[in-house]
Amino acid sequence: MAVRIRLTRVGATKQPSYRVVVSDSRNARDGRPIETIGHYDPRTDPVEVSIDADKAKKWLSQGAQPSDTVARLLRQAGVLPAAK
Repeated sequence: MAVRIRLTRVGATKQPSYRVVVSDSRNARDGRPIETIGHYDPRTDPVEVSIDADKAKKWLSQGAQPSDTVARLLRQAGVLPAAK
């Protein structure tokens, strides 16, 4: 099973906010997640990002691959090392 850490969209029409979830890569974007590890709200100023670092590190150590956007958010949160 290929596990990904990615965003799932929640919120009303034209008012998106996202959950950072761990899910099977074969599931739909808004399908059933294995675990929710945080949330991301791009509409606030400053942008609100809340990620449980311990859960994220646990899933990364077990081989979960973050999406590009989630990798950027994890770097901002200090979970992943900065890109060179």
